Amino acid sequence: MKKIVLAYSGGLDTSIILKWLQENYNAEIIAYTANIGQIIDKKKIIKNAKRLGVKKVIIEDLKNIFVKDYVFPMIRAHALYEGTYLLGTSIARPLIGKRQIEIAKKFKAFAVSHGATGKGNDQVRFELAYAYFGKKIKVIAPWREWKLQSRTDLINYAKKNKIPIPKDKKGAPPFSVDDNIFHTSTEGKILENPKNSAPEFIFQRTKSLEKTSNKASIVKIDFKNGDPISINGKKLSPEKLLEKLNQVAGKNGVGRVDLVENRFIGIKSRGVYETPGGTVLYIAHRAIESVTLDKKTMHDKERIMPVYAELVYNGYWFSKKRVKLQKIIDKKRNLVAGQVVLKIFKGNVIILSRKTMNKAYSMKKVSFEENKYFNKKKIENFIKFHSKKLNKL
Repeated sequence: MKKIVLAYSGGLDTSIILKWLQENYNAEIIAYTANIGQIIDKKKIIKNAKRLGVKKVIIEDLKNIFVKDYVFPMIRAHALYEGTYLLGTSIARPLIGKRQIEIAKKFKAFAVSHGATGKGNDQVRFELAYAYFGKKIKVIAPWREWKLQSRTDLINYAKKNKIPIPKDKKGAPPFSVDDNIFHTSTEGKILENPKNSAPEFIFQRTKSLEKTSNKASIVKIDFKNGDPISINGKKLSPEKLLEKLNQVAGKNGVGRVDLVENRFIGIKSRGVYETPGGTVLYIAHRAIESVTLDKKTMHDKERIMPVYAELVYNGYWFSKKRVKLQKIIDKKRNLVAGQVVLKIFKGNVIILSRKTMNKAYSMKKVSFEENKYFNKKKIENFIKFHSKKLNKL
């Protein structure tokens, strides 16, 4: 019997897709779940898949790989899409797509499938990964094929096929939620109208400022070779380090973003994002680079960052261009080492200190008390040179 590898969460949408694939392709479905730090119930995933007749369910723990090989390189790039979005959903899809293709090849499946909607970015991200690793494997995108046109249609289909429909905290069908160890995004329902404020109950990993502690959290992050390696003196794996920062930042209300973004396919979309630990890492990494890297290297990184961020957003993680930019970003990462101390308090991440053995920052040159090491005559010539350029630019 021919086989299809489905990216399966165990939730409503992918359970409906699983049933639909069985009905329309007469194929054996391999349900694949990549655990990249989302809220996951293995027993529930297996139970829901088995209820629908699935014989093979694969659940992989990819959290450490995800943080080390995908999140950390992106943090080193200081990647922000449209100046705001830390790319939490965007960065997860390439890894899932890559593993789907590898599993499809292992079990000789003729196709892979995903649950991304026909209006979203994720369909592109998944399918660019599929194309890179498995050009000969068929891609099935149900949202672009089936006759179900809305959320209501999906719920009616689920009722007809006795697929359990989860409820949100208010007892209604859920928002569209995507989460992983790096972030949580919430979209749909009342959030679709940008005039509506996000209800507090949708937030999963960050406290409201009103409910945060009146006592600040002090966090010391050590960096080596451009990546964080320890918190408060304790060495941690990439996965555990990010989990720890998520806890500290989340309880202090750090990492909420409410934004309207321009999707790759041309639609504007409103979403609410929570990236607590990632927000802290972004600020801390910029802080350690400020005392370890030279001006040219830092400014080169700033210039290419928007291009890099857009490539990641659009699904081009495996592209030659993104890899080339990563090499530029990482050119002097061996110099990025030291410690940053932060105060995390009521939604704020405040830099208290930066410490490094690197000599990029010179106390002798910058001090108001020491002028032997700085030639003021050179500055006069410097200003004259640029005064002449003024009218030429």
